[in-house]
Amino acid sequence: MFPTERDTPAPSVLARAVSVLDAFSPDDAAVTVSELGRRTGLAKSTVHRLAVELCRLGLLEQTPRGLRLGLHLFELGQLVPRRRDLREAALPLMEDLREVTRARVHLAVRDGVEVFYIEILGSKAYPGLPSRVGGRMPAHATGVGKAIMAFSPPEVPAERIRAGLTPCSPFTVVTPGTLLRELENIRRTGIAYDREESGVGTVCVAAPVLGVDGRALAALSATGRSTQLDIERMGPAVRTAALALGRQLAARRSGSGGPEPTTRSQSA
Repeated sequence: MFPTERDTPAPSVLARAVSVLDAFSPDDAAVTVSELGRRTGLAKSTVHRLAVELCRLGLLEQTPRGLRLGLHLFELGQLVPRRRDLREAALPLMEDLREVTRARVHLAVRDGVEVFYIEILGSKAYPGLPSRVGGRMPAHATGVGKAIMAFSPPEVPAERIRAGLTPCSPFTVVTPGTLLRELENIRRTGIAYDREESGVGTVCVAAPVLGVDGRALAALSATGRSTQLDIERMGPAVRTAALALGRQLAARRSGSGGPEPTTRSQSA
């Protein structure tokens, strides 16, 4: 080996175990060890060894058709403070917003260059929309993502741009200048739109949930079909709900003396 070469550290056991868990998709009823090996790039024997231990810990479950995610993961997810605190404060407002708009209502936070859906209230008027609790989308392709980026430090949209403005539909904003101009307009109005940018046929209107420092902690949105939902008319209702949630979170912080909910990736 030449002196200038460096060894690349082998993934830790924990990293490999997480890669196995990350290999599951929402549509998976069960996945075989061989398929997990293909998805992760790990040897079948390694996947089998990790799967045995993950099953023992309740993070995976063995079924006749293969492996599936275990209930212990769900239990752990319910304990995440940020999800719990935001969800508890947001649910009454989300229910009111759904009642007013008849739309599917989302609560999302930023995680790196993506948005992560903490809670979703479905709507009978719009069945079959693809979003799900725990799902992720590129921040630039969603109303909630643009609402959060508009009220975040400049480094946040810059990070998204560096990662690439990958299209999710023919209507996704994919040029940095266009995205930055749209974020500036969102800062003026407090309202963001997704006009079939996350997927053809789906639209939404979103607004940021602001902390006491004026930066986005999360975002709320009302989502539906492009042929049915008038997102411009829904904007004020979504904005009002987001402002109310921000005030509630600020009041909770004042009462407890604790910090506002954050994640490591949002400290930028």
